[in-house]
Amino acid sequence: MQQLRVPDIGDYRNISVIDVLIRAGDTIDVEQSLITLESDKATMDVPSTFAGTIREVLLKPGDVVSMGSVIAHIEFADAASGASGDANESTNAAPAAPQSEPGKASALRDRAASEPQAAAAPAAPITPVEVPTIAAGSASASRVTIAAGPSVRKLARELGVVLTDVKPGDRNARVLREDVLAHVKATLASSASAVAAAVASSDGLDLLPWPEVDFARFGPVERNPLSRIKRISGGNLHRNWVRIPHVTNFDQADITDLEALRVTLNREAREGSAKVTVLAFLIKACVSALQRFAQFNVSLDGQDLVQKHYFHIGFAADTPNGLVVPVIRDADRKGVAAIAEEMAELAKTARAGKLAAAQMQGGCMSISSLGGIGGTHFTPIINAPEVAILGVGKAETRPVWNGSAFEPRLVLPLSLSWDHRAVDGAEAGRFLAYLAALMTDFRRAML
Repeated sequence: MQQLRVPDIGDYRNISVIDVLIRAGDTIDVEQSLITLESDKATMDVPSTFAGTIREVLLKPGDVVSMGSVIAHIEFADAASGASGDANESTNAAPAAPQSEPGKASALRDRAASEPQAAAAPAAPITPVEVPTIAAGSASASRVTIAAGPSVRKLARELGVVLTDVKPGDRNARVLREDVLAHVKATLASSASAVAAAVASSDGLDLLPWPEVDFARFGPVERNPLSRIKRISGGNLHRNWVRIPHVTNFDQADITDLEALRVTLNREAREGSAKVTVLAFLIKACVSALQRFAQFNVSLDGQDLVQKHYFHIGFAADTPNGLVVPVIRDADRKGVAAIAEEMAELAKTARAGKLAAAQMQGGCMSISSLGGIGGTHFTPIINAPEVAILGVGKAETRPVWNGSAFEPRLVLPLSLSWDHRAVDGAEAGRFLAYLAALMTDFRRAML
Protein backbone atom coordinates (compact mmCIF):
# COMPACT_ATOMS: atom_id res chain seq x y z
CA MET A 1 0.00 0.00 0.00
CA GLN A 2 1.00 3.60 -0.60
CA GLN A 3 0.20 6.89 1.12
CA LEU A 4 -1.70 9.75 -0.54
CA ARG A 5 -0.39 13.05 0.82
CA VAL A 6 -1.32 16.73 0.56
CA PRO A 7 0.89 18.35 -2.11
CA ASP A 8 2.51 21.79 -2.02
CA ILE A 9 -0.28 24.31 -1.25
CA GLY A 10 1.89 27.41 -1.04
CA ASP A 11 2.68 29.22 2.17
CA TYR A 12 -0.53 28.06 3.86
CA ARG A 13 -0.42 25.73 6.86
CA ASN A 14 -3.19 24.19 8.91
CA ILE A 15 -5.80 24.50 6.14
CA SER A 16 -9.31 23.28 7.00
CA VAL A 17 -10.74 20.21 5.32
CA ILE A 18 -14.33 21.05 4.37
CA ASP A 19 -15.19 17.88 2.46
CA VAL A 20 -13.83 14.35 2.07
CA LEU A 21 -14.69 13.01 -1.38
CA ILE A 22 -13.51 9.41 -0.94
CA ARG A 23 -14.15 6.52 1.42
CA ALA A 24 -12.62 3.13 2.06
CA GLY A 25 -13.32 0.73 -0.77
CA ASP A 26 -13.58 3.39 -3.48
CA THR A 27 -11.68 2.81 -6.74
CA ILE A 28 -10.10 6.05 -7.92
CA ASP A 29 -8.19 7.34 -10.95
CA VAL A 30 -5.22 9.67 -11.26
CA GLU A 31 -6.29 13.35 -10.89
CA GLN A 32 -9.54 12.36 -9.16
CA SER A 33 -10.35 14.76 -6.33
CA LEU A 34 -9.74 13.39 -2.83
CA ILE A 35 -10.56 16.23 -0.43
CA THR A 36 -11.63 19.87 -0.57
CA LEU A 37 -9.67 22.48 1.39
CA GLU A 38 -10.67 26.02 2.28
CA SER A 39 -8.09 28.79 2.66
CA ASP A 40 -8.46 32.56 2.72
CA LYS A 41 -10.82 33.48 -0.13
CA ALA A 42 -10.44 30.22 -1.99
CA THR A 43 -11.35 26.58 -1.99
CA MET A 44 -9.27 23.90 -3.68
CA ASP A 45 -9.65 20.24 -4.50
CA VAL A 46 -6.64 17.99 -3.87
CA PRO A 47 -6.26 15.45 -6.70
CA SER A 48 -4.85 11.93 -6.46
CA THR A 49 -1.42 11.19 -7.89
CA PHE A 50 -2.19 7.45 -8.07
CA ALA A 51 -4.89 5.11 -9.34
CA GLY A 52 -6.10 2.23 -7.20
CA THR A 53 -8.40 1.27 -4.35
CA ILE A 54 -8.72 3.34 -1.18
CA ARG A 55 -8.07 1.12 1.84
CA GLU A 56 -8.19 3.69 4.62
CA VAL A 57 -9.17 7.38 4.83
CA LEU A 58 -7.37 9.25 7.60
CA LEU A 59 -9.11 12.64 7.35
CA LYS A 60 -12.58 13.95 8.06
CA PRO A 61 -14.31 17.33 7.62
CA GLY A 62 -13.04 19.78 10.21
CA ASP A 63 -9.49 18.40 10.29
CA VAL A 64 -6.61 20.73 9.41
CA VAL A 65 -3.75 19.76 7.08
CA SER A 66 -0.49 21.12 5.69
CA MET A 67 1.79 19.99 2.91
CA GLY A 68 2.74 16.35 3.49
CA SER A 69 -0.25 15.42 5.66
CA VAL A 70 -1.45 11.89 4.91
CA ILE A 71 -4.91 11.77 3.32
CA ALA A 72 -5.43 8.06 2.82
CA HIS A 73 -3.82 4.69 2.12
CA ILE A 74 -4.23 3.30 -1.38
CA GLU A 75 -3.64 -0.12 -2.91
CA PHE A 76 -2.52 0.08 -6.53
CA ALA A 77 -4.64 -1.27 -9.33
CA ASP A 78 -1.68 -3.24 -10.80
CA ALA A 79 1.97 -3.94 -10.14
CA ALA A 80 3.15 -1.33 -12.65
CA SER A 81 1.28 1.41 -10.83
CA GLY A 82 2.77 0.22 -7.56
CA ALA A 83 6.30 0.41 -8.90
CA SER A 84 5.74 3.88 -10.21
CA GLY A 85 4.16 4.95 -6.95
CA ASP A 86 7.03 3.56 -4.89
CA ALA A 87 9.54 5.56 -6.90
CA ASN A 88 7.46 8.68 -6.57
CA GLU A 89 7.04 8.17 -2.85
CA SER A 90 10.75 7.74 -2.25
CA THR A 91 11.76 10.85 -4.13
CA ASN A 92 8.93 13.37 -3.87
CA ALA A 93 6.84 12.66 -0.78
CA ALA A 94 6.88 15.33 1.88
CA PRO A 95 7.43 14.29 5.49
CA ALA A 96 4.30 13.16 7.23
CA ALA A 97 2.52 15.63 9.46
CA PRO A 98 3.14 14.89 13.14
CA GLN A 99 0.54 12.71 14.78
CA SER A 100 -0.67 13.40 18.30
CA GLU A 101 -1.52 9.68 18.70
CA PRO A 102 1.24 7.67 16.97
CA GLY A 103 -0.43 4.32 17.49
CA LYS A 104 -3.83 5.38 16.21
CA ALA A 105 -3.07 5.24 12.47
CA SER A 106 -1.34 1.86 12.91
CA ALA A 107 -4.32 0.47 14.78
CA LEU A 108 -6.67 1.71 12.10
CA ARG A 109 -4.56 0.03 9.39
CA ASP A 110 -4.55 -3.23 11.32
CA ARG A 111 -8.29 -3.08 11.71
CA ALA A 112 -8.77 -2.31 8.00
CA ALA A 113 -6.58 -5.33 7.13
CA SER A 114 -8.42 -7.67 9.46
CA GLU A 115 -11.88 -6.36 8.45
CA PRO A 116 -11.71 -5.77 4.67
CA GLN A 117 -15.45 -6.23 4.25
CA ALA A 118 -16.25 -3.34 6.62
CA ALA A 119 -14.14 -0.92 4.56
CA ALA A 120 -16.27 -1.44 1.46
CA ALA A 121 -19.70 -1.76 3.04
CA PRO A 122 -21.93 0.45 0.80
CA ALA A 123 -23.52 -2.65 -0.75
CA ALA A 124 -24.35 -4.21 2.62
CA PRO A 125 -28.04 -4.43 3.57
CA ILE A 126 -29.64 -1.80 5.76
CA THR A 127 -30.04 -3.09 9.29
CA PRO A 128 -32.41 -1.23 11.59
CA VAL A 129 -31.02 -0.79 15.09
CA GLU A 130 -32.95 0.36 18.11
CA VAL A 131 -31.36 3.37 19.77
CA PRO A 132 -32.49 4.61 23.18
CA THR A 133 -33.58 8.25 23.33
CA ILE A 134 -34.91 10.33 26.19
CA ALA A 135 -37.81 12.65 25.47
CA ALA A 136 -37.56 16.22 26.70
CA GLY A 137 -38.99 16.61 30.16
CA SER A 138 -39.24 12.87 30.72
CA ALA A 139 -37.04 10.63 32.78
CA SER A 140 -38.05 7.49 30.91
CA ALA A 141 -36.27 6.28 27.79
CA SER A 142 -37.99 5.11 24.62
CA ARG A 143 -36.64 3.05 21.74
CA VAL A 144 -36.24 4.57 18.25
CA THR A 145 -35.40 2.48 15.20
CA ILE A 146 -32.68 3.98 12.96
CA ALA A 147 -32.32 2.45 9.47
CA ALA A 148 -28.72 2.77 8.30
CA GLY A 149 -26.16 0.56 6.64
CA PRO A 150 -22.88 -0.58 8.26
CA SER A 151 -20.80 1.88 6.22
CA VAL A 152 -23.03 4.77 7.29
CA ARG A 153 -22.81 3.73 10.94
CA LYS A 154 -19.04 3.46 10.64
CA LEU A 155 -18.86 6.94 9.11
CA ALA A 156 -21.08 8.35 11.86
CA ARG A 157 -18.87 6.79 14.56
CA GLU A 158 -15.71 8.22 12.95
CA LEU A 159 -17.26 11.70 12.73
CA GLY A 160 -18.76 11.58 16.21
CA VAL A 161 -22.30 11.91 14.88
CA VAL A 162 -25.31 10.58 16.77
CA LEU A 163 -27.59 9.00 14.16
CA THR A 164 -30.74 10.05 16.00
CA ASP A 165 -29.73 13.67 15.32
CA VAL A 166 -29.50 13.12 11.57
CA LYS A 167 -32.49 13.88 9.38
CA PRO A 168 -32.88 11.09 6.78
CA GLY A 169 -33.21 12.22 3.17
CA ASP A 170 -34.32 8.85 1.80
CA ARG A 171 -38.05 8.41 1.26
CA ASN A 172 -37.83 5.11 3.15
CA ALA A 173 -36.48 7.00 6.19
CA ARG A 174 -33.02 5.47 5.82
CA VAL A 175 -30.02 7.52 6.90
CA LEU A 176 -27.56 7.72 4.01
CA ARG A 177 -23.92 8.79 3.85
CA GLU A 178 -24.99 12.10 2.30
CA ASP A 179 -27.30 12.77 5.25
CA VAL A 180 -24.48 12.30 7.74
CA LEU A 181 -22.17 14.63 5.77
CA ALA A 182 -24.92 17.25 5.44
CA HIS A 183 -25.48 17.10 9.20
CA VAL A 184 -21.75 17.62 9.83
CA LYS A 185 -21.61 20.58 7.44
CA ALA A 186 -24.61 22.20 9.09
CA THR A 187 -23.07 21.71 12.53
CA LEU A 188 -19.75 23.20 11.41
CA ALA A 189 -21.51 26.18 9.83
CA SER A 190 -23.47 26.77 13.01
CA SER A 191 -20.29 26.60 15.08
CA ALA A 192 -18.51 29.02 12.74
CA SER A 193 -21.40 31.48 13.05
CA ALA A 194 -21.29 31.23 16.83
CA VAL A 195 -17.54 31.86 16.87
CA ALA A 196 -17.92 34.83 14.53
CA ALA A 197 -20.65 36.28 16.73
CA ALA A 198 -18.49 35.81 19.81
CA VAL A 199 -15.54 37.52 18.15
CA ALA A 200 -17.73 40.38 16.93
CA SER A 201 -19.12 40.97 20.42
CA SER A 202 -15.76 40.60 22.19
CA ASP A 203 -13.07 42.18 20.01
CA GLY A 204 -10.82 43.35 22.83
CA LEU A 205 -11.57 47.04 22.20
CA ASP A 206 -13.96 47.45 25.14
CA LEU A 207 -16.74 48.55 22.78
CA LEU A 208 -20.46 48.54 23.43
CA PRO A 209 -22.20 45.38 22.19
CA TRP A 210 -23.61 45.39 18.67
CA PRO A 211 -27.25 46.61 18.68
CA GLU A 212 -29.88 43.90 18.42
CA VAL A 213 -32.74 45.12 16.23
CA ASP A 214 -35.93 43.45 15.04
CA PHE A 215 -35.86 44.98 11.57
CA ALA A 216 -39.21 43.43 10.64
CA ARG A 217 -40.87 45.86 13.06
CA PHE A 218 -40.22 48.68 10.60
CA GLY A 219 -41.23 47.00 7.34
CA PRO A 220 -40.72 43.97 5.06
CA VAL A 221 -37.27 42.42 5.21
CA GLU A 222 -35.39 39.51 3.66
CA ARG A 223 -32.48 37.74 5.36
CA ASN A 224 -29.68 36.16 3.29
CA PRO A 225 -26.34 34.74 4.45
CA LEU A 226 -23.10 36.45 3.48
CA SER A 227 -21.16 34.71 0.74
CA ARG A 228 -18.15 32.65 1.81
CA ILE A 229 -15.71 35.17 0.28
CA LYS A 230 -17.38 38.09 2.07
CA ARG A 231 -17.32 36.22 5.39
CA ILE A 232 -13.59 35.54 5.08
CA SER A 233 -12.59 38.90 3.61
CA GLY A 234 -14.76 40.72 6.15
CA GLY A 235 -12.74 39.26 9.02
CA ASN A 236 -9.47 40.12 7.29
CA LEU A 237 -10.57 43.69 6.56
CA HIS A 238 -11.76 44.24 10.14
CA ARG A 239 -8.44 42.97 11.51
CA ASN A 240 -6.45 45.14 9.10
CA TRP A 241 -8.46 48.29 9.83
CA VAL A 242 -8.24 47.84 13.60
CA ARG A 243 -4.56 46.80 13.82
CA ILE A 244 -2.95 48.96 11.12
CA PRO A 245 -2.61 52.74 11.70
CA HIS A 246 -3.88 53.85 8.29
CA VAL A 247 -3.07 57.21 6.73
CA THR A 248 -4.31 58.10 3.22
CA ASN A 249 -2.71 60.62 0.86
CA PHE A 250 -4.55 61.99 -2.18
CA ASP A 251 -3.22 63.22 -5.51
CA GLN A 252 -4.12 63.21 -9.19
CA ALA A 253 -2.27 62.44 -12.39
CA ASP A 254 -2.68 64.00 -15.84
CA ILE A 255 -2.97 60.91 -18.05
CA THR A 256 -3.97 62.66 -21.29
CA ASP A 257 -0.85 61.50 -23.17
CA LEU A 258 -0.92 58.05 -21.57
CA GLU A 259 -4.52 57.54 -22.66
CA ALA A 260 -3.61 58.46 -26.25
CA LEU A 261 -0.81 55.85 -26.11
CA ARG A 262 -3.15 53.24 -24.65
CA VAL A 263 -5.71 53.76 -27.43
CA THR A 264 -2.98 53.47 -30.06
CA LEU A 265 -1.61 50.26 -28.55
CA ASN A 266 -5.04 48.64 -28.52
CA ARG A 267 -5.72 49.71 -32.08
CA GLU A 268 -2.44 48.18 -33.26
CA ALA A 269 -2.71 45.00 -31.13
CA ARG A 270 -3.24 41.64 -32.79
CA GLU A 271 -6.77 40.32 -32.91
CA GLY A 272 -7.80 38.39 -29.81
CA SER A 273 -5.17 39.88 -27.51
CA ALA A 274 -6.15 41.39 -24.18
CA LYS A 275 -6.87 45.12 -24.12
CA VAL A 276 -4.26 47.27 -22.43
CA THR A 277 -5.87 49.13 -19.53
CA VAL A 278 -4.84 52.04 -17.36
CA LEU A 279 -4.52 49.51 -14.52
CA ALA A 280 -1.79 47.66 -16.44
CA PHE A 281 0.19 50.92 -16.65
CA LEU A 282 -0.44 51.54 -12.94
CA ILE A 283 1.00 48.13 -12.02
CA LYS A 284 4.16 48.94 -13.97
CA ALA A 285 4.31 52.40 -12.38
CA CYS A 286 3.97 50.89 -8.88
CA VAL A 287 6.95 48.63 -9.62
CA SER A 288 9.06 51.68 -10.54
CA ALA A 289 7.93 53.48 -7.39
CA LEU A 290 8.76 50.47 -5.19
CA GLN A 291 12.21 50.25 -6.78
CA ARG A 292 12.83 53.95 -6.08
CA PHE A 293 11.31 53.97 -2.57
CA ALA A 294 12.33 50.60 -1.09
CA GLN A 295 10.80 51.46 2.31
CA PHE A 296 7.40 50.66 0.74
CA ASN A 297 8.48 47.18 -0.36
CA VAL A 298 8.51 45.76 3.17
CA SER A 299 6.38 43.83 5.64
CA LEU A 300 6.31 43.95 9.43
CA ASP A 301 7.07 40.64 11.17
CA GLY A 302 6.93 41.20 14.93
CA GLN A 303 9.70 43.68 15.71
CA ASP A 304 11.45 43.05 12.37
CA LEU A 305 11.06 44.81 9.04
CA VAL A 306 11.31 42.35 6.15
CA GLN A 307 12.79 44.01 3.05
CA LYS A 308 11.61 42.39 -0.18
CA HIS A 309 13.72 42.19 -3.32
CA TYR A 310 10.93 40.98 -5.60
CA PHE A 311 8.05 42.90 -7.13
CA HIS A 312 4.64 41.22 -7.06
CA ILE A 313 1.58 43.48 -7.40
CA GLY A 314 -1.96 42.51 -6.40
CA PHE A 315 -5.09 43.96 -7.97
CA ALA A 316 -8.65 43.78 -6.66
CA ALA A 317 -10.92 41.76 -8.96
CA ASP A 318 -14.69 42.04 -8.72
CA THR A 319 -16.50 38.67 -8.75
CA PRO A 320 -20.15 37.68 -8.23
CA ASN A 321 -19.26 36.52 -4.69
CA GLY A 322 -17.09 39.49 -3.67
CA LEU A 323 -13.64 40.97 -4.15
CA VAL A 324 -10.51 38.85 -4.41
CA VAL A 325 -6.92 39.99 -4.98
CA PRO A 326 -4.94 38.03 -7.60
CA VAL A 327 -1.21 38.79 -7.76
CA ILE A 328 0.92 39.60 -10.83
CA ARG A 329 4.28 38.01 -10.01
CA ASP A 330 7.62 39.49 -11.11
CA ALA A 331 5.90 42.50 -12.65
CA ASP A 332 9.32 44.15 -12.99
CA ARG A 333 10.22 41.57 -15.65
CA LYS A 334 7.05 42.03 -17.72
CA GLY A 335 5.93 44.67 -20.16
CA VAL A 336 2.58 46.44 -19.99
CA ALA A 337 1.06 44.21 -22.71
CA ALA A 338 2.14 41.02 -20.91
CA ILE A 339 0.73 42.37 -17.63
CA ALA A 340 -2.59 43.13 -19.35
CA GLU A 341 -2.74 39.55 -20.70
CA GLU A 342 -2.05 38.05 -17.28
CA MET A 343 -4.57 40.33 -15.59
CA ALA A 344 -7.27 39.23 -18.02
CA GLU A 345 -6.57 35.54 -17.34
CA LEU A 346 -6.48 35.99 -13.56
CA ALA A 347 -9.69 38.04 -13.56
CA LYS A 348 -11.43 35.35 -15.63
CA THR A 349 -10.26 32.64 -13.23
CA ALA A 350 -11.40 34.74 -10.25
CA ARG A 351 -14.90 35.23 -11.67
CA ALA A 352 -15.15 31.47 -12.14
CA GLY A 353 -14.21 30.99 -8.46
CA LYS A 354 -11.16 28.89 -9.38
CA LEU A 355 -8.27 31.03 -8.10
CA ALA A 356 -5.70 28.90 -6.29
CA ALA A 357 -4.36 30.10 -2.94
CA ALA A 358 -0.89 30.58 -4.45
CA GLN A 359 -2.34 33.03 -6.99
CA MET A 360 -3.33 35.40 -4.16
CA GLN A 361 -0.12 35.26 -2.14
CA GLY A 362 3.15 37.16 -2.01
CA GLY A 363 2.01 40.65 -2.99
CA CYS A 364 4.25 43.65 -2.26
CA MET A 365 1.38 46.15 -2.57
CA SER A 366 -2.13 46.12 -3.99
CA ILE A 367 -4.24 48.31 -6.27
CA SER A 368 -7.98 48.82 -5.90
CA SER A 369 -9.48 50.49 -8.98
CA LEU A 370 -12.96 51.98 -9.25
CA GLY A 371 -12.20 53.48 -12.64
CA GLY A 372 -14.83 51.41 -14.39
CA ILE A 373 -17.49 52.33 -11.83
CA GLY A 374 -16.97 55.97 -10.89
CA GLY A 375 -16.02 58.20 -8.00
CA THR A 376 -12.91 60.17 -7.18
CA HIS A 377 -10.90 59.61 -4.00
CA PHE A 378 -11.48 57.02 -1.29
CA THR A 379 -9.60 55.33 1.58
CA PRO A 380 -8.71 51.74 0.64
CA ILE A 381 -7.88 49.30 3.46
CA ILE A 382 -4.35 47.88 3.42
CA ASN A 383 -4.05 44.20 2.52
CA ALA A 384 -1.85 42.84 5.36
CA PRO A 385 1.01 42.01 5.54
CA GLU A 386 1.61 44.66 2.86
CA VAL A 387 2.17 48.24 4.03
CA ALA A 388 0.47 50.17 1.20
CA ILE A 389 -2.46 50.04 -1.20
CA LEU A 390 -3.26 52.36 -4.09
CA GLY A 391 -6.86 53.42 -4.71
CA VAL A 392 -7.75 54.60 -8.22
CA GLY A 393 -10.84 56.60 -9.14
CA LYS A 394 -12.43 57.30 -12.50
CA ALA A 395 -10.47 59.52 -14.90
CA GLU A 396 -12.31 62.73 -15.77
CA THR A 397 -11.68 65.47 -18.32
CA ARG A 398 -11.16 68.80 -16.53
CA PRO A 399 -10.01 72.29 -17.50
CA VAL A 400 -6.37 72.67 -16.46
CA TRP A 401 -4.44 75.97 -16.51
CA ASN A 402 -1.32 75.65 -18.66
CA GLY A 403 0.12 79.07 -17.79
CA SER A 404 -1.74 81.07 -20.38
CA ALA A 405 -5.09 79.35 -20.85
CA PHE A 406 -7.28 76.50 -19.67
CA GLU A 407 -7.15 73.34 -21.73
CA PRO A 408 -9.01 70.04 -21.36
CA ARG A 409 -6.89 67.34 -19.69
CA LEU A 410 -7.75 63.80 -18.56
CA VAL A 411 -7.14 63.64 -14.80
CA LEU A 412 -6.89 60.41 -12.76
CA PRO A 413 -7.62 60.53 -8.97
CA LEU A 414 -5.16 58.57 -6.81
CA SER A 415 -5.47 57.57 -3.14
CA LEU A 416 -2.54 55.96 -1.29
CA SER A 417 -3.21 54.30 2.09
CA TRP A 418 -0.07 53.40 4.03
CA ASP A 419 0.95 51.83 7.32
CA HIS A 420 2.37 54.55 9.58
CA ARG A 421 4.38 51.97 11.54
CA ALA A 422 6.54 51.25 8.49
CA VAL A 423 6.29 54.45 6.46
CA ASP A 424 6.66 58.15 7.34
CA GLY A 425 4.49 60.93 5.96
CA ALA A 426 7.27 62.54 3.93
CA GLU A 427 8.12 59.18 2.32
CA ALA A 428 4.47 58.61 1.42
CA GLY A 429 4.20 62.08 -0.11
CA ARG A 430 7.26 61.49 -2.31
CA PHE A 431 6.05 58.02 -3.33
CA LEU A 432 2.66 59.27 -4.51
CA ALA A 433 4.09 62.36 -6.22
CA TYR A 434 6.55 60.15 -8.13
CA LEU A 435 3.78 57.74 -9.08
CA ALA A 436 1.64 60.60 -10.42
CA ALA A 437 4.61 61.96 -12.40
CA LEU A 438 5.15 58.54 -14.00
CA MET A 439 1.54 58.35 -15.12
CA THR A 440 1.76 61.88 -16.56
CA ASP A 441 4.91 61.06 -18.53
CA PHE A 442 5.42 57.33 -18.73
CA ARG A 443 8.82 57.75 -20.34
CA ARG A 444 10.13 58.28 -16.80
CA ALA A 445 9.52 54.57 -16.14
CA MET A 446 12.45 53.76 -18.43
CA LEU A 447 14.92 55.86 -16.41
